[in-house]
Amino acid sequence: MSAAITRRAFKPNWTARIGWLALAAYCVLAFSSLEITWDRFLIGLENGSKFLGSMIPPSFERWRLLLNNLLETLEIAVISSALGVALSLPIGLSASRNLMPTWATWPARIIIAICRSFHPVIFAILFVKAVGFGPLAGILTLVFASIGFIGKLFAEAIEEISLKPVEACRAAGAPFMSVILYAVLPQVLNRFIGFATYQFDANIRNSTMVGIVGAGGIGGTLFAAFQRFDYDFLAAILISIIVLVMLGEYVASIVKAVFND
Repeated sequence: MSAAITRRAFKPNWTARIGWLALAAYCVLAFSSLEITWDRFLIGLENGSKFLGSMIPPSFERWRLLLNNLLETLEIAVISSALGVALSLPIGLSASRNLMPTWATWPARIIIAICRSFHPVIFAILFVKAVGFGPLAGILTLVFASIGFIGKLFAEAIEEISLKPVEACRAAGAPFMSVILYAVLPQVLNRFIGFATYQFDANIRNSTMVGIVGAGGIGGTLFAAFQRFDYDFLAAILISIIVLVMLGEYVASIVKAVFND
């Protein structure tokens, strides 16, 4: 009898294995170079417990200030989301390589890349320096953030559509806008609604963050409470932000349900 020959179903991928080993070695090296110790972790737990204890119970005595800042935060999120979505439509369409010529796609993709290059806090610092403290800097910041996110995803969604309806409309002599309305938009509408509602949800969260650097909203009050060691009021602010974000997610789910029906 001949000896049984065992064969592997899949050949070992030594390149992938070496890559995983290199990644593991780098993580170990990076962890050791960051001076992370167990003692520091235990000290952090103790300090964290004291900090959380000082936040209980939360104080809502300054509820008028809290409510005004929440309304300003919501206004920043709504305005920036509306402007960002409106600007993302033509930019994302121009960036789609299956519908637009190269001379149109490259400038649009450069704009999207610039909007995605920096964190919203960096944009907020720049706009605060340019237009001063207040909600205008926050709106401009989140408009740029919205263009970077929605514009990219919208362009990718258009590039994945079937071109048969587009070719049929063009063969019938339909103008460019009719091709977009009747052949392109129906294929990407549901995805675009999802992108827009997600960005609105993200803008609510980001509008609370950019205020820390003076771009309006409740972030400035949050940072001031930190500086004054006013931790009970800080807890009230954090609870209010959580409620606002949850309401934003609820509204976004309703909007998606309406358009899906």
